[in-house]
Amino acid sequence: MARFFEFDREGTSYRREIIGGITTFLAMAYIMFVNPSILSAAGMDQGAVFTATALASIVGCLLMAVVARYPVGIAPSMGLNAFFAYSVVLGMGVPWQTALVGVLFSGLIFVLITVLRLREMILDAIPVDLKMASACGIGLFIALIGFEDSGIVVNNKATLVTLGDLTLPATLLTVFGLFASIVLMLRRLPGAIFFGMVLTAVLGMITGVINPPQAIVGEVPSVAPVFGVAITRLFDAPGQVFTLNLLVVVLTFLFVEFFDTAGTLMAVATKAGLIEGNRIRRSRQALLADSSSVVASAVIGTSPTTSYIESTAGVASGARTGFASLVTAALFVLALFFSPLLSVVTSSVTAPALIIVGVLMVSSLGEIDWNRLEIAVPAFLTLITMPVTYSIANGIALGLVVYPVTMVVTGRGRELHPILYALFVVFVGYFAFLA
Repeated sequence: MARFFEFDREGTSYRREIIGGITTFLAMAYIMFVNPSILSAAGMDQGAVFTATALASIVGCLLMAVVARYPVGIAPSMGLNAFFAYSVVLGMGVPWQTALVGVLFSGLIFVLITVLRLREMILDAIPVDLKMASACGIGLFIALIGFEDSGIVVNNKATLVTLGDLTLPATLLTVFGLFASIVLMLRRLPGAIFFGMVLTAVLGMITGVINPPQAIVGEVPSVAPVFGVAITRLFDAPGQVFTLNLLVVVLTFLFVEFFDTAGTLMAVATKAGLIEGNRIRRSRQALLADSSSVVASAVIGTSPTTSYIESTAGVASGARTGFASLVTAALFVLALFFSPLLSVVTSSVTAPALIIVGVLMVSSLGEIDWNRLEIAVPAFLTLITMPVTYSIANGIALGLVVYPVTMVVTGRGRELHPILYALFVVFVGYFAFLA
């Protein structure tokens, strides 16, 4: 095992890898409970999604460990799960079964462009400012969902949204969870978001806001209600699958998956010393592992997976190889038996996690070139459209429509890759279809 993962070359040991793998798991364990909460809003069985989340994470971590030998954890993506539930299913009216087909298609395309080495061309085609704006917009969108779930923000006929009643017990519990998580993060505690959720749930049970669970350990919920649905729907309802709506869904999934993974791998590789000559070692294998896990997540029955930036916490604790990912996968196996705890993970418990993830995602706001109006306008429209229209797809689409226009008007049209003009046509058609 040590030879396969090249412990000597990476200057690591079993102890360092195990500690790193545990740290990564704790940092991303919140997804086990947040993902079922979000996808249940789309009508999916919460218990089945809990199991699917764990299985998809296990498969993803194993692929990253064996194929790429990277200390990177993989699990369903925060942001894409919100896009899946709130934009695609609730917003566009696409059945969740059909949305899973969109996940499957995006994963297959992701695998194809990885195998064909098209990664560099696509990376160069999309301007970095729009990538950053998309990440920021998704962060705002996730934070808005957290504010709404907690009751901090509520509907208002005159102003659309307004401040909710902060004296309600459930809302107060969310406020406590938010501050508790912030304090833990400021103290640099590994797994701060996860432990913030634990503290919130415990306080909720003590105060009677949350009913205690009937058990802590229980049987693994059946994954049958969601497993394989993407494949059966592809053949049972082709009329719902091959539509412009689903094409936009697939492109959005692909866009976010691709650049989210690229950014995470760069951050982890830099911290782990896996960059040689300005190139990431085994980057193609890492992208192949990540893209393959998206296909697996669709078949298993959950929203797309991605490489988790929380893996940097494990690397900071000593992880340098894929053995740490094996440890993380093993812990997801153990987590399968704690499904009874789902009953205490209410919206008051998950809302602080959503808000904090939103904070982390908007950190790239300063990397956008706000001094150039031709860039600032499409970047701003991209990030602001996501929360105000409750759709990640609308934000990405509007940005990719406006950007070519502003660049052409300012005489910089020749700087654009032909792919951007193709996307311009696709997304103009998308808005025409919505009208």
